[in-house]
Amino acid sequence: MSDSSSAEDVHGTTSHHDARDEKMENINNESLFKPRMGESSSNDLENDSLVDGDVNSAGDGNVLGQYSVKQVMQMGRHFAEKHGLPNDDDIFARAAALARDPNRYDHMDFLSEDERIACYDESHRPWTSMTRTLIAIICASAMSAGVQGMDETVINGAMLFYPKVLGLGSGSDRDNWIEGLINGAPYLCCAGFSCWTTDWLNNRMGRKNVIFFTCLVSAISCFLQGFGPVGESGWHYLLAMRMLLGVGIGPKSATTNVYLAECASKQIRGSVTMMWQLNTAFGILWGYVFSLIFYHVGPHGIAGGLNWRLMLGSAMIPALFVMVQIPFCPESPRWLMGKGRYKEAFDNTVKIRPHKILACRDIFYQHILMMEEESLQLPFATRLKEMITVRRNRNGLLASCVCAFMQQFCGINVIAYYSSTIFVESGFATLNALLASFGFGLINTVFALPAFLMIDRFGRRFLLLRTFPWLALFLLIAGFGFWIPQDRGDAKIGVVTMGIYVFSAIYSFSCGPVPFIIAAESANLASRSLNASIFTVVLWGFNFILSVTWPSMLKAMKPQGAFGFYSFWNVAGFFMVYFFLPETKQYTLEELDEIFDVPLRKRVAYEFKEMWPNFQETILRKKNVKRQPPLIPHHRIALKSDEWNDKATTEFVEDAK
Repeated sequence: MSDSSSAEDVHGTTSHHDARDEKMENINNESLFKPRMGESSSNDLENDSLVDGDVNSAGDGNVLGQYSVKQVMQMGRHFAEKHGLPNDDDIFARAAALARDPNRYDHMDFLSEDERIACYDESHRPWTSMTRTLIAIICASAMSAGVQGMDETVINGAMLFYPKVLGLGSGSDRDNWIEGLINGAPYLCCAGFSCWTTDWLNNRMGRKNVIFFTCLVSAISCFLQGFGPVGESGWHYLLAMRMLLGVGIGPKSATTNVYLAECASKQIRGSVTMMWQLNTAFGILWGYVFSLIFYHVGPHGIAGGLNWRLMLGSAMIPALFVMVQIPFCPESPRWLMGKGRYKEAFDNTVKIRPHKILACRDIFYQHILMMEEESLQLPFATRLKEMITVRRNRNGLLASCVCAFMQQFCGINVIAYYSSTIFVESGFATLNALLASFGFGLINTVFALPAFLMIDRFGRRFLLLRTFPWLALFLLIAGFGFWIPQDRGDAKIGVVTMGIYVFSAIYSFSCGPVPFIIAAESANLASRSLNASIFTVVLWGFNFILSVTWPSMLKAMKPQGAFGFYSFWNVAGFFMVYFFLPETKQYTLEELDEIFDVPLRKRVAYEFKEMWPNFQETILRKKNVKRQPPLIPHHRIALKSDEWNDKATTEFVEDAK
């Protein structure tokens, strides 16, 4: 077993090390790291005593920590000179020194009082120091999540009407499967086609243009859904329009979080990324609102009725809001730098950051990190292969896919799509079922808010492990409530509704937002966009499977069996997360590289041995339980390249001569 494990380790890291060697070679060939030491600033800011010597409190995870303040300042000047950026008052030299050690801004005599206050506000008041431009980016981008949120619930309300109009109301197996196919069509398109275009679209159009284009497609498809004929040709038409909707949802869902993460500062990046899930919940709520608004609308001479058509068309509203806002938002500076458009990237960063010194610091340090990423921009097929063959990528992808799978198979979207049908089955009248569904949407939105406080305090893995057992329990309660006799209808309705509502509340601050955070954290710089694409493929693929199978599952297994099925998957999800998902809270990107590079067999064996100590502490409430040494000690960081350091030092000496 040890031999095979060693062989796996060697195979899994060979291409990773080769890529790293190539990265280091590219970095050393970059003229940025060959400053002309003969030049000097008029203010002689290179004096290392300005920052109490070369001590770097940022830690070895900061690649600039390997260089002196004098060297880093010269790098900043040459970066500005090379890319034609304004270096008034030698700001890029000072910003480069700040990027080297961002935590010790109060010890840097060369920073003005105003610049130090900006650094303090960014660290201690990140939300109140946000610029209006960044707020506009967050609002516009996150609102795009409302499109699929509304679609999930307006289709819920429309299902009370359109099956009979389109000849699908017989209750036969064929009609049930077609009904499920229509509901899940957008997500079939996402998984089978549109998500795979994300990398190509982003490369050619940019982040904000992809968001605009996909919202345009979403708005058109939602609008056209309401114009179909009745009868059998009507469901053909509706299926086609909902497939078109998937063209809009797929790339948008993979692009929006990347755009938000690239624009936000590191202090609020996790919370800003959660805006996607919060606005999805917000869209779900408004989908129920519009279903209720249009419920009593009469046919007004429209064949097949007007109300369900208006419900489906209303999902275009969030897309229209985004289309109005996003053209006025700046493009991602990171994307512009990748295209060599540094002047535009600098201008946009100045708009996004609250102070120019912070903008210069970020664009300089992003360039340093980009050299790692760009050196690994291999052909798509090669990068896709390395998502499996490189152990660090493989383990990160596994963590993302486990979370994507469980976000769907925990059972939440069964309720989002079919809650009205479920509540009717439990004894509600049709309108009351929609009102009960609105309550589900309201709870889903309100209980997403505590996640902003919990996600960084308690951790991602912690939240999932603590909530999966409760999700399983309350799904069982909701399902078993259907065994209550009809003559005790109030009790039946109360138990089913309670189970669904509590399940939704727990999901909203755990399995709802966590997967998107894990997907953003589990990939390194080079594989992030591809990891996001695969994550959304898995997410929407299982979303489609869930939506297309539920009507037939409900008929064959009854509500008790169907809810029990997804309750089982919550139990299975607990063990998948326990064995395959490491905690990512409070680790730097460099530390996460090492964490995800641990062989999977080693991690599983370690966690298996930890089961009994965990049981003693969590269930038996014992203290001072004996445990194994940490699998990855907190003080360990990613390996540095001596070759990089040696070459850089040599080149500095040569230039100095």
